[in-house]
Amino acid sequence: MSLDSRLWGKHAGLGKSAGGVQHAHPLICHLLDTAAVAEVVWDELLTVRQRSMVIQALQVEDEQARALVAFWAGLHDVGKISVPFQLQSGGPKRGDGELQAQELLGEPGYGFGVGAAQDRQSHEAATHWWLVRAFKEIGYPSSQRRPQTQLSHAVAQLLGGHGGGFHPVVYDKDSRCPVARHPGLGAGSWEEQRWIHFDEVRRVTGAEVVPAGQMTPGAAVVLAGVVIMSDWLASIQEGVRTRLRGEGWAGTPAELDGYWQVARAAAPLLVQQTDLLGTRFARPSYPPARLGDSGLAASIAGQLPDLVAEHGPGIVVVTAPASQDRTEAALHAAAVLGHAANARGLFYALPTGAAADSHMEQVLDFGRQALTGPKGALLLHSSSRLKPAEAMEQWVQANAAGEVCAELGEEWALAADSWLNSHHRALLAPFGTGTVDELLQAVMPVKFNVMRLFAFSGKVIVVDEVHARGAWGQKLMLRFLEWAAALQIPVVLAALAADRSVDAMLAAYRRGAGGGNEPLTQPRGLPGWSFVDAQSGGRHLPHQPAGDIHTGTLNITVADGAPYDEIRQALAPLAAAGDGTAAVYCSTPEEAIFTFRRLTQDLPGFDVTVVHQQMRNKDRWQRLAACRSVFSAKGGVGGPSVLVTTPMLEHVRGLHFDLVISGPAPLVNLMARAAQSTDDRARLVVLQAGNRTELDDAALVRRTGMVLGTGRTVSLPEDLPSLLDEVYADDLVDGLGERAARELQRLDNERTVQERRASGTAGWLAVPGPWDLDGDLSLLSRDYGGMEPELLSSVLGEDAMHVVCLYPGNLLEDGVLRVKLERDSKKRPKPGQLVPYLIPVPKRLVEGVEGDANASWREVSALKTVLRFNLTRQDGEWVYRDGENRFCMTENGLMAGRFPEQPVPPCPSV
Repeated sequence: MSLDSRLWGKHAGLGKSAGGVQHAHPLICHLLDTAAVAEVVWDELLTVRQRSMVIQALQVEDEQARALVAFWAGLHDVGKISVPFQLQSGGPKRGDGELQAQELLGEPGYGFGVGAAQDRQSHEAATHWWLVRAFKEIGYPSSQRRPQTQLSHAVAQLLGGHGGGFHPVVYDKDSRCPVARHPGLGAGSWEEQRWIHFDEVRRVTGAEVVPAGQMTPGAAVVLAGVVIMSDWLASIQEGVRTRLRGEGWAGTPAELDGYWQVARAAAPLLVQQTDLLGTRFARPSYPPARLGDSGLAASIAGQLPDLVAEHGPGIVVVTAPASQDRTEAALHAAAVLGHAANARGLFYALPTGAAADSHMEQVLDFGRQALTGPKGALLLHSSSRLKPAEAMEQWVQANAAGEVCAELGEEWALAADSWLNSHHRALLAPFGTGTVDELLQAVMPVKFNVMRLFAFSGKVIVVDEVHARGAWGQKLMLRFLEWAAALQIPVVLAALAADRSVDAMLAAYRRGAGGGNEPLTQPRGLPGWSFVDAQSGGRHLPHQPAGDIHTGTLNITVADGAPYDEIRQALAPLAAAGDGTAAVYCSTPEEAIFTFRRLTQDLPGFDVTVVHQQMRNKDRWQRLAACRSVFSAKGGVGGPSVLVTTPMLEHVRGLHFDLVISGPAPLVNLMARAAQSTDDRARLVVLQAGNRTELDDAALVRRTGMVLGTGRTVSLPEDLPSLLDEVYADDLVDGLGERAARELQRLDNERTVQERRASGTAGWLAVPGPWDLDGDLSLLSRDYGGMEPELLSSVLGEDAMHVVCLYPGNLLEDGVLRVKLERDSKKRPKPGQLVPYLIPVPKRLVEGVEGDANASWREVSALKTVLRFNLTRQDGEWVYRDGENRFCMTENGLMAGRFPEQPVPPCPSV
């Protein structure tokens, strides 16, 4: 029997013939397309370490591994040779509307029973089920009794996961006759054609070698990533249309050999259009002029290169108060690790989107000096994920408008039509700055989590403010670090101070590297750093930074009067001096806007600015860019200036104030805000009667208040560890009155319960560690009952929806600009245009609010979580109402409230 080229693999978007027949791409051609792309991905995109993980696991030579990767990638869709797939109602049709595959039914060999048509097995699962036996029959190691320890099963399961999730183990009794359990696979000609396609792909790719090894977690991630990426590239419709075969093409061996040359010629062009080729780390010399002779960065520059040269890349943990100097030290460590690992990029992770936005300038400056070859950068967080390239372009424009730097980031902005401008593909970009959630989803059973691991496996990962994610974040971070070590991913962690959670992170990386479960301790002195290599999990404690680490004195005043009155009083010295800068932290955007209005009225001689998270992306970016000019260490304007903001600003770097005023908050948050004070005698005023945010732990706020008392003077960073110990001390309740002690114990118990619940939920959701998989990749995709998207969102902390406000006439802006909502050829909104206008809003504020999205809006998958508000003019305000919910759009952001319980202050017209 010869190969049947009527079995189709692709047809959507391929057009029709003059007679109205839909074009279809033969399945064998798609398989060879994918195999050809896999060869180029192996050659051009994988790092040396990624390839070596595969070679060592399979116990083959490099060229043999390359052929096997192409062969396996080419088999990913062999499950499409099945009754349900070939005869699906959405398949290619003839001019009369009948399925082209109906022709098969007239041939006896393609007959099937009723059960076959009703079989709901996906083509990905069919690939897994059928290939287990196929690989056994050609001699792949299968002697182990347990399927998940057999290479034949491991490769089959890996290929069956190309749709984003792996399928459960197929046991021997099922693999011997898979059609018995899944009649949709079909017998007769269906089975014969699967074998013919299998044999031809193997012949054409030259993968005759039989590997002798076993699949390892690292090799599985790399191979899965290559297969999925190759399938994505080979499926680009424009490319498929250029490779369509004409009538009479039968797929004979000679024709397949000819098509293989066509596919191989097209593959490099497909990979080139990804914007991924050629980026590498240069030999570290960054930034020699700014390191100095002592301090943290100099200590790393002087010792880390030798450690890495001897032991290979690994994890560097840097502990120091938050500052641009700490960021500089972390980035220099990344440059050393990246060059040693031959990494092809960097991902810089921060707690919030605003922090990621603010770090982009410093990270881009690092990239200019540390990276060679083409560079493409993306912002990756909830406000930019819709279309990352458009977000990056708008960020560049906003920062250029703020005159932070001429042509800032322009060479980094990818085109809007870049292949990477997509949610699942964006993490592959050589350079990214985003939120830590992007890392944590790699170790949660979400679709394409393995692609996240694959994307990170070729980069250096820097995680700033590792303490900022709470109990659930700590738990998931430990699991991510285990996987990072198993994949030999270089990692840099930056933390405020060393504690047990930092020690646990070091130990998790060591465990993932196979170095055992012995505890590790990060140096408690500040600043400090340590190194664990990924090869053995060995701990290497360098000589700690020498020299004077005293950076200043922080004067903390606790004010117990009415918050606004205390703010006015604290700002009085600036008014008297006619100069100086201050930051005022408010608990919510509404409070920030209200405070901004009152200060603008009451302090006419002050330059007052407001920035918070509930602003349109472009407005927030522009204001942050302007703030980095006004509130810089060198000062941009004369006269007193005040920035009113929310906790979103505490992780933003490059802002410096003479005075910081804040409502009550946990000590670590107050210290992050106080770090923005640059004076040798910096001032922090804590408003005891102010509001804490809903995200702040009540017990830690109370304990912080008790430790600070009416105020104290602190030497930083020397006193910081002991100050933190005071806040968390068990004996803090001693000496309190009975009532006060009982109340603090109640709050402590609530915090303990919440932390254990969060940690337990995160542990339940997290995928197993690399050495706990036991060869079963389906554990990376397990589907627990009750694991709804809402649960994932609550664990990830992504409790924000996004709002787009439209003015009458579908206008995105009111006033002079008159930017109209663009639509595609099907009259659907263009998601990319909306990126600058997205407004993050806490989900609790929009519970039950449906918005004004119409059918064309809802059919765009990227807009399913974007609420559309059609604003109306009421009493001089732009307002959206939904029952008791009221939203007011102002030039200073969106304000939300309920009536009559929570009236919103009047908002000025825009």
